[in-house]
Amino acid sequence: MPITAKLDEFGKPAWIALTVLGFMAWWPVGLAVLAFTIGSGRMGCGYHGGHDRWQHKMERMQAKMDWMRGKMGGAPTGGSPWSSAPSSGNRAFDDYRSETLRRLEDEQREFKDFLERLRFAKDKTEFDSFMAERRNRPPQDNPPSSPSQS
Repeated sequence: MPITAKLDEFGKPAWIALTVLGFMAWWPVGLAVLAFTIGSGRMGCGYHGGHDRWQHKMERMQAKMDWMRGKMGGAPTGGSPWSSAPSSGNRAFDDYRSETLRRLEDEQREFKDFLERLRFAKDKTEFDSFMAERRNRPPQDNPPSSPSQS
């Protein structure tokens, strides 16, 4: 069993301990272990892959928006979530705030739609390329095997 698999069984604490021991033994070893753990995603640092990274960011932003709506007194779903937000006492500001938030929600919805169309276009392009490559592949010249006559 490779050492990485054994350390993965113990989880992040094992990788952290190995990194610390590596730095204590000789700093280049500790640096190499640290680079390996971060680069391989074993520490959960960073998000590899473009699609997953942006999807994660959008989910985090949505969660923060829902949290903020809850703090402002709005409903997290349905209709205009800011309609029940507490009044500031200044009607002009309340109108401005609700209009700005409505506009931001529209932009967020448009951006999500744009990302979805972009992903679809990328997938379609990759699929079309695959099919074109498959169509243009030279036919296999496998002569039929005839039974040898003896």
